[in-house]
Amino acid sequence: MSYTFDASGLKRLDQFMSMVGHVLGSDQRRAAFAAYAHGLLGDSARKSIEPLAARASGDAEHASAAHQSLHHFVANGRWDDEPLRLAVARYAIAEMERRQPVDVWIIDDTGFLKQGSHSVGVQRQYTGSAGKIANCQIAVSLSVATPTLHLPIDFELFLPESWISDPTRRLKAKIPEGAIFKTRHEIAMDLIERACLAEIPGRTILADSFYGHSQPFRDYVHQLGFDYALGIYSSDKMLRVDRDGRELSELRSAKDIALSLGAEAFRRCTWREGSRRALSSRFARVRVKVPEGDTAERVEWLLIEWPADEKEPTHYTLATFPRSMSMKQMVRVTKERYRTERVYEEMKTELGLDHFEGRGFQGWHHHVTLTLCCYAFLVAERARAFPPSGGRKERDRAIDAAA
Repeated sequence: MSYTFDASGLKRLDQFMSMVGHVLGSDQRRAAFAAYAHGLLGDSARKSIEPLAARASGDAEHASAAHQSLHHFVANGRWDDEPLRLAVARYAIAEMERRQPVDVWIIDDTGFLKQGSHSVGVQRQYTGSAGKIANCQIAVSLSVATPTLHLPIDFELFLPESWISDPTRRLKAKIPEGAIFKTRHEIAMDLIERACLAEIPGRTILADSFYGHSQPFRDYVHQLGFDYALGIYSSDKMLRVDRDGRELSELRSAKDIALSLGAEAFRRCTWREGSRRALSSRFARVRVKVPEGDTAERVEWLLIEWPADEKEPTHYTLATFPRSMSMKQMVRVTKERYRTERVYEEMKTELGLDHFEGRGFQGWHHHVTLTLCCYAFLVAERARAFPPSGGRKERDRAIDAAA
C-alpha cells in the first residue's frame, strides 16, 4: 500500500505547525520551530543546529544569523517541554485510536554516544544501544502503542551522581537548582505519573528486566491499577502456586522453575508476521507468587521463553494478566516492547534524535521535544495511510514523504 504526501497532507502539516506554534506562544518561536522541524524532517545526514540553520537560511550570507536564532531557541529558549510534548502526543494518539485502541505503555532507555566529558549527563556507563559500556548519555522514555503503531511521548535524561554532586558541572550545563539524583527506575515512575495525570490512554505497562527486576517498580505499577508484563532476571526467586494460589514448591529461581517444567511443556506461539517470516518461539507459563514487598498475596504469571535452538530458556516475564487470557495473546502483548529499539533507531537515523551537539540540560531536552513533535506527526500520518487491514509489507515511506 503506497502513501503519497499530497495537498491534504500538506494542509495537515500546516495545521500541525499552527497547533505547535500556539503552544509555543510567540511568532519568533513559531518561526524557529518551523525551521528546526523542516531540518529534522529533511534529508540532511547531520541534524545538529549548524546544518539545520544552513538549510533554513538557504544561503551562506544568512546562515550565521539563522544559526544564532536556532541556537537561542533550543539552548536558551524559555518555553516548557511538557505542554508541547503532551499536545503532540494527544494529536498522534487521536489518529492512532481511529484505527485501534492505545492499550500499552512501554518503559525503556537508550544511549546517546558522545565524545569527551562535557555534554550534560555523560559518563562511561552501560547502554543497550551499543551493547557495552561506553561514553554516553542515557535517557529513559515512555512510549504508547497499538498492535501496529508505536509512539514515544516522553523522555528524561538520567543524571549520574557525578553530575548532580558537582557544582561546577551543574553550573556549566545549566542543570536546574532543584534537580536531585534519581535512579532510572525513579525516572520511569515519574514518566508514568505524568502520563497518568495527563490521562493518556493505556492499561498495561511493559519493560525489560532492568526495570521488572525491581520489586518497588512492580508494586508501583500495580498500585496505579495497571496490568504489567515486566521482564525479570533468571535468578529472581518466587513460589510456584496452583490455580487457587496454594503453594506448590519452596522458593526457587525463575530458571529452576522453567527447567523443572521440561522442554515438552513449551509450545510454539507466533506473535506477529515479520517482513520475511513469522515471528515465533516456544513458551510456557505458570502461576507464581513473589513473597516480597506488598505482593505476598498477589498471584502472577511467570511467562518463559525457550527458543528451540537454545540450550535453556532465554527470557522470563512476570505478568498480572487475567487467567482467562490465552498464552498467545499474552505473548503478543509482551512482545510489543521489542519494537521500541526499532523506533529509537528510526528517530536517531531519520530525525537526528542523538545529533544534538550542545552541552546544556535545557538544550538537550528541547531538542528531544522537537524530535518527538516531528515523530508524532509522522505516526499520525502512518495511522491514516496504513490501517491494520491494509496489509502493508513495504518499508514506511512517511518520513521521506513528509520531508
